[in-house]
Amino acid sequence: MLNGADAAFLDGLRGQGIEVVAPEPRYLEEPRGRWPGRAAAVARPRDTAEVAAVLRAASAARVGIVPYGGGTGLVGGQVMGAGEGALILSLERMNAVRAIDPQSLVIEAGATLEAVHEAAASVGRRFPLTIGSQGTAQIGGCLSTNAGGVNVIRYGTARALCLGLEAVLADGTVWNGLTRLRKDNTGYDLRDLLIGAEGTLGIVTAAALRLFEPPAVEGSAFFTVPSPAAAVELLSLAQGRFAGCVSMFELISGQGLAFLRQTGPEVRFPFAEDPAWMVLIELGLPAGMDVEEAFAGLYEAAGDLVTDAVVAQSAAQMAEFWFLRETIPVANRRIGAISSHDISVPVAEIPRFIDEAGRMLHAMGDMRINCFGHVGDGNLHYNVFPAAGRRREAYDMAAVKHAVHDLVVSGFNGSVSAEHGIGRLKVGDLERYADRAKMAMMRALKAALDPEGILNPGAVLA
Repeated sequence: MLNGADAAFLDGLRGQGIEVVAPEPRYLEEPRGRWPGRAAAVARPRDTAEVAAVLRAASAARVGIVPYGGGTGLVGGQVMGAGEGALILSLERMNAVRAIDPQSLVIEAGATLEAVHEAAASVGRRFPLTIGSQGTAQIGGCLSTNAGGVNVIRYGTARALCLGLEAVLADGTVWNGLTRLRKDNTGYDLRDLLIGAEGTLGIVTAAALRLFEPPAVEGSAFFTVPSPAAAVELLSLAQGRFAGCVSMFELISGQGLAFLRQTGPEVRFPFAEDPAWMVLIELGLPAGMDVEEAFAGLYEAAGDLVTDAVVAQSAAQMAEFWFLRETIPVANRRIGAISSHDISVPVAEIPRFIDEAGRMLHAMGDMRINCFGHVGDGNLHYNVFPAAGRRREAYDMAAVKHAVHDLVVSGFNGSVSAEHGIGRLKVGDLERYADRAKMAMMRALKAALDPEGILNPGAVLA
């Protein structure tokens, strides 16, 4: 129940014409079901001025604000499990295209990533950030978590695709940083400060995004490889042959395919027998090149690095290949992991990490490992599952997680959060592994920009 102060605060927002509603279940859930959220209400502003009004009032009343995009985040940044006085701030009504040209797009933060793609296509261009949840994920959330996806190898993360931001700070101040300049060295880069901050330093309300001309010719292929080491060598070979034209290079394990066969949903498997390892490669080539010839040439040049290949014969088959890759996490959830890890190591170290991590875990007990992900940028989704017939509760989940993360950081100078962020799930991991100076700088920034601690309390920093 709301107390009197909370009710007065919400009535004050309504008095300013801001829509405030009771939280529907969708606002209190996150995809992995780790936490049920709690909140007093949901504010749904129509424009930046109303966002500023919400934050001014929240700062004065010291009411926590939980920013909510599409709700697709996997580390709990969008749900707050404690504090009935917290207010969810949803920008879903703020989804307008403010400006567009062949070079850039200015769009409000509540637009879905799919809507951003459609806006770019309307001027014959492409916004290359691609993730499985793009029909639901909002661009504000993608920027606030510095989303990665499958095209990072060619285009970079969300940070590399953003030219400027508009954001509202904790006290209601509006920062108009919607520049579309490619070069601007006038002081600190506040855009990069807010990107990846997960709504803890300010609320992104609009963004200026880079657009790209689509490749003239595109194609996808599955290549089977005998080992992760062969996959990394194949990546180097492909990048040498098609400089700047490798859009996707995804590693898939035979264990992942076995989980797909065991749990569904229905997918079309590319080979009669599942290989131990395979890679999904997408090329975007200049006009005049033939994609089938390109893949045939790569296969021939690869020699013993590959054992088989299937090239997509149509756009529909390319979509089928992509669907198989994106369905692997669905199968993982149905199996039920002991511990899931979103980690990154240097690309050249991927084979050694997979080997050492596997030997370490098998020494700890009988477990299955599904390692897959964006080998082109060193980001692996390294997930550990119980042996067939055993329940995950029979394992020491914390010990498995710490063993993997300790190896990533101490053995490979890697990251325990490559693309999913910190949210609430990994606050302890950040404390455990981050450089002390980094933590001190982060806390100083938080104290300076959000002195009352109202912005996404409990996320990123404890």
